[in-house]
Formats: sequence, structure tokens, C-alpha cells
Amino acid sequence: MKLKPMKLIGFTTALLVIGAAGGLWLSGLINNEQQNAALPVPPEPPRLSQAPEYARCLDLLLADPAGARGFARDWYMQGGGEGAAQCEALAQLSLGEADAAAEALERIAARSEAGLAARAAVFGQAAEAWRAAGKPQRASAAASLALALTPQDADLLLERAMARLALNQLPGALVDLDLAVVLDADRTEAWVLRAAAQRRLERLNPAEDSITTALRLAPRNVEALLERGILRQLRGEAEAARRDWERVMELAPDSAAADLAAQNLALMEAGPSQR
Repeated sequence: MKLKPMKLIGFTTALLVIGAAGGLWLSGLINNEQQNAALPVPPEPPRLSQAPEYARCLDLLLADPAGARGFARDWYMQGGGEGAAQCEALAQLSLGEADAAAEALERIAARSEAGLAARAAVFGQAAEAWRAAGKPQRASAAASLALALTPQDADLLLERAMARLALNQLPGALVDLDLAVVLDADRTEAWVLRAAAQRRLERLNPAEDSITTALRLAPRNVEALLERGILRQLRGEAEAARRDWERVMELAPDSAAADLAAQNLALMEAGPSQR
């Protein structure tokens, strides 16, 4: 089975961090409540160990990250090795200690004797943790280390693209996203991020093509609807933009995407002088 990096940070949160140069999508920061809500522990982390303690520790992460950290520390003292160290780092991340988790995950990946895919996935986890810590430069560097091991990995390309977008490294981000959609053409979030990058580069026609593809794959995807609304607003299609943002709020009223849609609608009502 192909190993993948963990999905530590929600897609909308990544877009919030990226910001929105050139459109109404103006939120460039996330508050603690939004960030904490966007740090679920995923079901399929990379396997650095086949020991039963490893599986138990990862299961604990879902319901009791503090308990998982304690279990991991005890197991490490009993010779749990890198599997125990990784589980402790992931517990730290779930507990909001993103910097410490990122540092630990980078050390584990660098020293691990596991295969290339597993090491790359742990570097990818480190990149996601650095994004959670608000350090996209470190995230980009960790993702690059991961891609040096497995260069044709769409997950890792998306991870580096999100870091590069946060750093306003738009051409490099677009290179990553172009390859990601070639490797996995059914990846909705890749098309949405690609549209956002193209928009910020003022390539509106390609951006519209990308967002059309995203919505063909997932017509109810709220991030895609949010982005299409921005593109429509930039085209002067205010009512069409309004419909997209209202649809976001209808589909996911308690989401970060809905908050952004509401902000955009409020800015639209306020008029150009308030944007």
C-alpha cells in the first residue's frame, strides 16, 4: 500500500493561510479555534513499525492524544524506537504543540531506517506541522525533502504548493500544482488550489478552467464554490458571485469557508471603498 502523509490541516484552513491577493478572499490569518478544529488525526498514518503497540498508540490519538503521548513515552523507554517517537510527535501536534512536533518529525524522518515512501511521508507530516505552526518556509523545506525521496507524490506536491502559496511564491506553487493534477486528475483540492494560484497570477481564464474542473468533480465542494465566487466577482458578475457564496453558507454553515463567504458578501454590500 502506498504510504501518504497525514492530513493534519484542513483544506479550508490552508486556503485561509494562503490569503487572497487579487480578490475578496481577504482572510490571511486563522484564529486558535479555527486552527484547533482543523487538526484531526487521520486514519492512515505511515507505518514505521509493525508492533502492536504502534497500532494501539495511533488508535489512542483519535480519542485521547494526551493518553497517546503518555503511552508513546512509556513504550519508547521500553525500546519502542522511531514508531514510539513518531506517535509522541503526532500527539504533540494534536495537543497544539506544533513547533515541537514538526522538529521531532523532521528528526525521525532524517534518521529513520524505514523505506523511502515512509520517510517521505513523515517529512510530509513535518511539513504539515510547520504549516500548523505558521512557518511556511520550514513547511516548504520539509516538503522538498519529502519530494526528493518520492518526487511523483501528489500529496507532497500539494503540501509544498500550499506552503509556497503562503510565501507568495506563486510560480513555484503553480509548477507543483500543474504536476499534481497530472498525477491525480481527480484530486478536487488540487484543482481549487491551482485556480487560486492562477487567479493570483492574474491568469483568470485558466483559473476559471481549473475551478470548472473542480466543480465537475465535486459540485458541492464549498472551497471550489468560494473560489468561483471570487473569480465571478473579479469578472464583474456580482450576482453570480453572491449565489456561489450563499450556496457555500447553505451547504456548510458552520465551516471556515462559510465564514469567508459571509465576509465576502459583507464586503460586497459595503461597496468598493470598504474592500
